[in-house]
Amino acid sequence: MIPEAVDQIMTHLIQENYLNEERFAKSFARGKFNIKKWGRNRIINELKFRQISRYNINSALSEINEQDYHTTLDELAKKRLAQISESNILKRRKKLADYLLYRGWESNLVYEKLRELI
Repeated sequence: MIPEAVDQIMTHLIQENYLNEERFAKSFARGKFNIKKWGRNRIINELKFRQISRYNINSALSEINEQDYHTTLDELAKKRLAQISESNILKRRKKLADYLLYRGWESNLVYEKLRELI
């Protein structure tokens, strides 16, 4: 397409709120937390990868209820711990920590949860 047409189409989409970075970031954060059980770190990294502004990332993270966040971490950790069949306690801890850190949960919360469960 010619550049003028692209500019006109983009302007129309932005004015009609079809292209809205903040709405996308909020929806993305809610969806990844509720459905995939991702932690804040993973959500932040994915939004940065998509070049979402820092303001919109912070706005999106405010969509996650703090109580739900901790409840989800607790449920996820207990479920994963039940799946780990390792008999060595240190290896169990490492496997659970690696899993939770990979999913984007903050390290201080992960290690606190490890002390609580194992």
